[in-house]
Amino acid sequence: MNGFFETLRVQRWDDHRFYHHSLVNQSLHLVSAISFVIAYGLMFVDPATAAIVAWCFSMTTRQAGHFFFEPRGYDHVNQVSDDYKEEVKVGYNIRRKIVLMGAWALIPAVLWFLPSLGGLIQPAVDFRGYLHDVGIAWLSLGIAGLVFRVLQLWKRDGLMDGIAWATKILTDPFHDIMLYKGAPLALLRRRFAA
Repeated sequence: MNGFFETLRVQRWDDHRFYHHSLVNQSLHLVSAISFVIAYGLMFVDPATAAIVAWCFSMTTRQAGHFFFEPRGYDHVNQVSDDYKEEVKVGYNIRRKIVLMGAWALIPAVLWFLPSLGGLIQPAVDFRGYLHDVGIAWLSLGIAGLVFRVLQLWKRDGLMDGIAWATKILTDPFHDIMLYKGAPLALLRRRFAA
């Protein structure tokens, strides 16, 4: 069990030190984390709405922080290249994130033009039903993305690394709130001090 917690600690530390230099990114992660906690609560009441909140608010703010505000060049703080960071990234590196976010963006279009998914589901009869189907499809994508990466890590590094990563991902919202709760204020102080 100590090995599991040490693996989890190292994965969390690598994620923070390599991918969260920017105060803007940290602030966006705080917004994302709060949205994810809300989505977790909604899972017990309305899983489709929970998935819509998770993907439209949580994931977009989280990934915007990585794509637009996190420096992509040589990491002078950690003395490593961006290529090195992308190669050792346990979870979804930028290339994998682009694929995942592309699938997310494609799902509403697929359901709009193929509402029954070729007879796999009962087609929605109104816009509310369409949104429900999109939410359930996004929930399925999230679960599939989690399971797929765990299986990849299991094959590459062992089951414990995969389970530790899944634990990290599922608990990141709570951890990020604790870690980045001061980021918005620090960002404001920096902006007004300049």
